[in-house]
Amino acid sequence: MDSDTLLFFQKHPAALPIYEVLERKIQAAIKSVEIRVQKTQITFTNRHVFACVSFQKVKPAKELPEAWIVVTFGLDHPVESTRIAVVTEPYPNRWTHHVLVKCPEEVDTQLMGWIVEAAAFSDAKS
Repeated sequence: MDSDTLLFFQKHPAALPIYEVLERKIQAAIKSVEIRVQKTQITFTNRHVFACVSFQKVKPAKELPEAWIVVTFGLDHPVESTRIAVVTEPYPNRWTHHVLVKCPEEVDTQLMGWIVEAAAFSDAKS
């Protein structure tokens, strides 16, 4: 774990184990991933950004657990699932999905399927 990532989680140390599982699974599932740690998010890119991790408030603060991250990914269609906290269409046929992840076990086959699909969608964009 690099110092920028540790600094990103400084105010949310309980969320670091969730992120570590996510990063490991993304790197195992998707080739040529670049990870950029920024002030408000960590982005995963191939040709373009396909997913990111943040502490965006997708639920009222009183409903948030002690440990959590928000995983955001983009697709060419909206996904309907109770796991997805927010879905928006910032551009025609480009849908952004925000998923509240509360424990490492929630980085599961379903979430990883969406992220792999988002990486393929991102890689195919011109």
